[in-house]
Amino acid sequence: MDLGIAGRRAIVCASSKGLGRACAEKLAEAGCEVIINGRNRDGAEATAADLRKAFGVKVNAVAADVASPQGQADLFAACPEPDILITNNLGPPPREYHDVNRQQILDGVVGSMVTPIELIQKALESMVAKKFGRIVNITSGGVLMPQVNLEVSCVARAGLTAFLTTVARDVAQHNVTINFLLPGAFETDRLRAIFVTAAKRDNTTPEAARARRIASIPVKRIGRPEEFGAACAFLCSAHAGFITGHNLLIDGGAFPAAFA
Repeated sequence: MDLGIAGRRAIVCASSKGLGRACAEKLAEAGCEVIINGRNRDGAEATAADLRKAFGVKVNAVAADVASPQGQADLFAACPEPDILITNNLGPPPREYHDVNRQQILDGVVGSMVTPIELIQKALESMVAKKFGRIVNITSGGVLMPQVNLEVSCVARAGLTAFLTTVARDVAQHNVTINFLLPGAFETDRLRAIFVTAAKRDNTTPEAARARRIASIPVKRIGRPEEFGAACAFLCSAHAGFITGHNLLIDGGAFPAAFA
């Protein structure tokens, strides 16, 4: 399917690896000009080079911490008026709730709620003026089903969702959409770290923790990042203008409810 976004400019946060990279790859495949972002310059540059070679589109790398004012300024200096913005950031590490202190809670809220809001504020004006904008926030399946040891991450991302659903309805008339992708268990460094933490908590092994997680997923496997990236690219497409303010849960059927 032609997504109708060839030539559109996209900022994809935290996209040097993992789910962010998968989204960037699918947008590049659709013909978008892409800004790759990561905290490590070598990693971001390597990903940008891979995408240029694979898809023949313009791809630049910006090494920056998107939670910092300077990092955000660097991103928008590289792409002042993006047509597409994918917000993404490394979430708080797994911790037992009684070990979480005040500063860790505040850091989690800044990284996973305040930062995406700030990025969107910088992008919206030009999107509204051009009558085209696609914003996708990578949050977590924990927004709908909070996970043990990830309480800070879940509450921050749930707060972001509540904040932006009202914004989504306000800008929808301008062909600007704001949606949320909620990943379940995908092959990422973060998931592997979660398995390590779970193994320590339960006095078992990461392999056993992984097997237990797979057993809880109806499709009986971990998700592939490219599956996630394809869903993101569709939400950014010209065909998705009637979808806004929604959470798309991609978890292999793990959420145990008829209505999300």
